[in-house]
Amino acid sequence: MARMQPNVLTEKHGHITVVTLTRPAVRNAVDADTAAQLYAAFLAFDADPEARVAVFHGAHGHFCAGWDLQAGARLALQAAEGDPFAHLQFTPEDIRSAAQPAGLAGPLGPMGPTRMVLSKPVVAAIAGAAVAGGMELALWCDMRVMEEDAYFGVYCRRFGVPLIDGGTVRLSRMVGMGRAMDLILTGRKVEAREALDMGLCNRVVPTGQSLDAAVALAQHIATFPQQTMLADRASAYAQWDLPMADALHQEWERGKQCIANGLDGAVRFTEGAGRGGKFE
Repeated sequence: MARMQPNVLTEKHGHITVVTLTRPAVRNAVDADTAAQLYAAFLAFDADPEARVAVFHGAHGHFCAGWDLQAGARLALQAAEGDPFAHLQFTPEDIRSAAQPAGLAGPLGPMGPTRMVLSKPVVAAIAGAAVAGGMELALWCDMRVMEEDAYFGVYCRRFGVPLIDGGTVRLSRMVGMGRAMDLILTGRKVEAREALDMGLCNRVVPTGQSLDAAVALAQHIATFPQQTMLADRASAYAQWDLPMADALHQEWERGKQCIANGLDGAVRFTEGAGRGGKFE
């Protein structure tokens, strides 16, 4: 059974839920409507008692090119009329409460699910570009299966768009501060083999096979006794010195001061600057 939304497709295969982002005209970049659809899809997955593992996939050869700068350019016109991001405000308690057994979900992030605290794992199947906010979506997942010609990168560095979907938090925790600073400050491209070496992804597979490999991995995870596996997963996330809620909140409070710069960058993008990953 498949349920088609304009930009998000959800399919169930037994205990596995596949969530597919599909906006081919913009390499699966996420605008506000798409963010809400992704949020709803993962909320439904977490609430589904039959679903054990989700696979997050981008259609048409790319995982996600990040925040939709075309939409950002349109928001730049609204900025003088008020805060177009007011609906994204949140507090650490919003995330802490979601981490409780009865809480589920969490507040909406600019890219959709990035502030959600799910009770079950998500595996990313990464083809092509997973850059800027798309990289942040991939980092939000528990594991990442990457095609050999896929790549990461903080490409939003070109336009002054801040990392406000957990990128500064999860990247540093995942690969260490030194490597995180390299990627955050330079915005450089990180290809699959380097990503595997630094722990940014968990598997590298031939081109065109990330979805099948991620589904197979999800099915393997789904075979284990779930209560124990989920308890261990929750314990691993809870052990950081700075609670994720506080870390995400401080990232938002700092990053939102730079959103105007990002809107200016979105306008430059629509005028032809920085295409194809160029930093000139």
